[in-house]
This record gives sequence, C-alpha cells and structure tokens, in this order.
Amino acid sequence: MSAILDIDLLRTFHAVVRIGKFSAAAEHLHKSPAAVSVHIQRLEGVAGGRLLNRDNQSISLTELGRRLLISTAALLRTHDQALADLHGADLAGRITLGVPDEYVTHVIREILPTFTSAWPNVVLELKTGPSPVLREWVQRGKLQAAVVTQLKDDIGPDTQVLMSTTPVWVGPMSTTVALEDPLPLAVHTVQCCYREAMTESLKVSGRRSRIVLESHSSQAIKACVEAGLAVSLIDRGKVTKRMQILEGMPVIPDYDIVLVRSAASRGDEAVGLLARAMQSSFRL
Repeated sequence: MSAILDIDLLRTFHAVVRIGKFSAAAEHLHKSPAAVSVHIQRLEGVAGGRLLNRDNQSISLTELGRRLLISTAALLRTHDQALADLHGADLAGRITLGVPDEYVTHVIREILPTFTSAWPNVVLELKTGPSPVLREWVQRGKLQAAVVTQLKDDIGPDTQVLMSTTPVWVGPMSTTVALEDPLPLAVHTVQCCYREAMTESLKVSGRRSRIVLESHSSQAIKACVEAGLAVSLIDRGKVTKRMQILEGMPVIPDYDIVLVRSAASRGDEAVGLLARAMQSSFRL
C-alpha cells in the first residue's frame, strides 16, 4: 500500500516548526508532549528520514524537513479551504483584526483572501499599529484579535503562538556605517518592542547611538539600512540580499509572534476560524 500523508500528522509537524518547541506545540494542539513526539515519528516513517534536529533548547529543520514543510503548506491550506467551502456560507459575523506594519503585507496577500473566500459573510476590518498599541486595543475591546510581537515564552491567556523569531542587527552590505560613533539607527516610532530592545541593549553596553530615521513603515527602515545610512534590528527571516547580519553587537533575546484575542471573542466562531487560518499560514 502506498504511503499516505496524514493531515493530523502534518498539522502537528507544522505547529512544532512554527512554535519552535515540542512542549509549547503540545499545549497549543491540546496534546501531550508524548503524543506530539509520536506524530513526528510516524511522519518521519512516511517521509523516510529525520525531519527535525532537536536539543534541550530548540529544534531545527533537516533538509528533508525543510522540503516537507514547503511542499505541504499548500496542502494544509487546500484541506482547510475544502472544509470551509462545505460550511462557509452559513457563518456570518464581523472581525476587527490588528497587524503590525512589518507583517501586514503577508497577512493581506497570503491569509485574508483565502479566509474571505471561504467565509464570504464574515466582514473583516484591518488596522495596523505597533504591537504594544494593538495589544492595548485588544484589552480595551477596540479589536477582537491582533498579531503582536513579545518576548519569547511570555504566554498569557487568550494568546496563541504563531511562530518564534530571532531579531538580528543588520547593516548595509558595502559600508562601515556599523562602526560609526555614535551608531546611526533606523527605528520604528515609539512603542515598538524592537526599538526598545535596541536602545536598551546599546545603553547597557555603553555604546552611543543617534536616530537617523524614525518611521511607522518597515519598508522605509529597510530602505534606510540598504542605502547605507543606518543599522537596525529586524527578524532574521526578513534580512534582504542588500543587508548583512552584524556580528559583535549587543545580545537581543528571542521573541514570539502571537495572536492575542479579546476576552469577549472567546466564544466567537468566526474569530476562532481566523485564528486557525493565521496559525496554519503565518510566515515571515
């Protein structure tokens, strides 16, 4: 009999990769850590080799795991879309969703079109802003859900981990701007966790800095770095070909990208389905 890719096994695999830890993925999936390990072992049996390297601190993809992750992302989306098509017209509602600028393009292009196609009677309203502001709006009931960045493993109630991320210091490929004193920075406007991480870590290290660019736009910050005018802190997955990761800079902790929901939205079916779509398809 030919091997079969079980959807439940694939969903477990994607959750482990996205969240970065077996224990946290088990909690997210409402399974025991042992059950998650069994799912991965069974999937490795089907795939024909090891999918993940793991130690006490983290997991990483093998080459086979990377190929499986890429090749099955569309399969999971198609599976969920097929189920949604069977019942989508019956669900109606309104969702207010907040997303930081640096992730909004992916959400708009890759997640929301599929969701709105599957659930045509659910009205979506999207707002952008810094993570602390979006979190406050959720707490005040101005948003039903929001994507926010926060320190890793600081998981509270009504919070779902979408993925873990390692912020890195970046500079341009062809200049020595990173050696300047004071260090020129391109930063988001106030109430940005990466801005706070940069300024605090530089203060602790005793290195002077100055702000060259302050902007709401992540694209403007990237352009400033690529042009050789400043350095900044961005997700490792968003480093462009015109940037280089800077060594010898102050240490920055890892972060989680999470979906937070308002207390009032706990029983909202539409918000729950959007949360599932975000978890299945969120990428840097």
